[in-house]
Order: sequence, then structure tokens, then C-alpha cells
Amino acid sequence: MKTLCARHGVTRAGFYAWRRREPSAHFRQDHRLLARIRAVFEASQETYGSPRVHAALRQAGFRIGRKRVSRLMRTAALKARSARIYRRTPGTRRFYGSIPNRVLGLNTTATGQIWVGDVTYLRSAGHWLYLAVVLDRHSRRVLGWSLRPRRDLSLTSAALNRALLRHRPPAGLVFHSDRRVEYSAYAFRARLAALGITQSMKRPREICDNAFAESFFHSLKADVIHAHTFDDDRSLHRVVSRYVRRYNRTRLHSSLGYLSPISYERNAA
Repeated sequence: MKTLCARHGVTRAGFYAWRRREPSAHFRQDHRLLARIRAVFEASQETYGSPRVHAALRQAGFRIGRKRVSRLMRTAALKARSARIYRRTPGTRRFYGSIPNRVLGLNTTATGQIWVGDVTYLRSAGHWLYLAVVLDRHSRRVLGWSLRPRRDLSLTSAALNRALLRHRPPAGLVFHSDRRVEYSAYAFRARLAALGITQSMKRPREICDNAFAESFFHSLKADVIHAHTFDDDRSLHRVVSRYVRRYNRTRLHSSLGYLSPISYERNAA
């Protein structure tokens, strides 16, 4: 022990005093925070990095800085594995790869066979809002949507719930989306399973697998978003709400024989 203390330039008395000293308040707080961080990290199936863990803790009422979360996660070797989703080599994580693309090459013959969901971002008053939609792939009708400041599970769940409130899902319905965590989260998957809805996800790196929802976003931005500057979130919300009504009721679609989605559904009925 004497040699060890001499090597590090401390006295034996100082070393034993350090051994007997109680952990500091900051150290104890770090220990408690790390337990919370670990719980959030494990609940995300190890897909959350420090930004998402920090956001989850802030939403839960913890006053903590992002750098502190990052430091504690490094200390505990907690590293998100979501980057593996985008590898060019085979071996996508089983958590995401377990849901195949069930609509590839599938043509619908009526409404209520395939619903599609997607998320885009819209600028408002110098910041971004996120728009989630649910469409019927056969008629292109927007069944539900949600506009919120955070891109998370609550955003996509709100759009789905709004669609379910107005349209009872028929037997055999397939819900198709991309592979983002907002759709692959266990809570979202469990919600679909409880309703008897089969989940489908697009293939990795295939940008055209969810073209119907992306086509709606393109129309929305080209028709009304790019032509306006929004000074507050309410203005953007009103414009999106009005456009969805026009899109469903009166906007003509070449793929529907130049009918609106609602007119197409009525003719089919």
C-alpha cells in the first residue's frame, strides 16, 4: 500500500480518509439518475440514444441536462443500436425485421383493405411541427391525422386513433408504414394487434414502398404549404385541416378517374 500511495503521490492517511468518506450528493444523484436512464434505455429495446433518453426524462419531470445524460450513458456503456437498421450488409435487427412488407405487389379491390401511415415535417414560426396521417390506400382518403411538435409514439397513435374513431376497421385490414420507431414501438404494435389489424412495413432503403402517403404529402406541400409563411402553429393547423377536407371532398385525382376520394368511395358503393 505504501508503494502504491507513493506511485500516485498521495499519503497513506489521505488514501484511508478517502476510503472512509461518504459518497458525495452529486455521486448519489448520478446513481439514481443512471437507474432511470437504464430503465428508459431498456424500455426502448436499446434503440434510444442520449437525445431520446433525455427527452423521455424531461417529459417525466426530471430537470437534467443532455450532456449529463450522455456522460452517464457513456459511463454505463449504454449505446443505442438503431444505426444497424441502415447497414448495407444483411442482418437487420430482428426487432424491426420481424414485420415484413405484406402489401408488396398487392392491389386493392375495395376500401378498408389497406391503410397506410407516414410522417412529414412542416415549418411554423421558425420551428418544425410533425404531421402524421393515415390514408385508405384504395380511395386515397385521409382517415386521420395529427399535427404535433414532437415526432414520437403519441403523434402516430393520435392519427391512428382519429382514424379509428371515424372508421371501424374491417376484418383483415393491413396497416402499412415505414420502419420508424414511432410505428415499430411495442405500444403501437400492441394497439394494432388488439384490434386485429395486421401490421406491414416497407423494406429497408426502398423509398417507393409507401408512395401513397408520400404522394399526399407532396400534394399538400405543393398546393398550400410552400405558398404560405406561418407565424404561429394555429395558422398551420387551420391550413392543414382545410386542405384535408378539400383533398377528401373536392380535389380530383387522376388515379381515381378524376374523382375526389369521397366521390370515388360513393361511386364504388
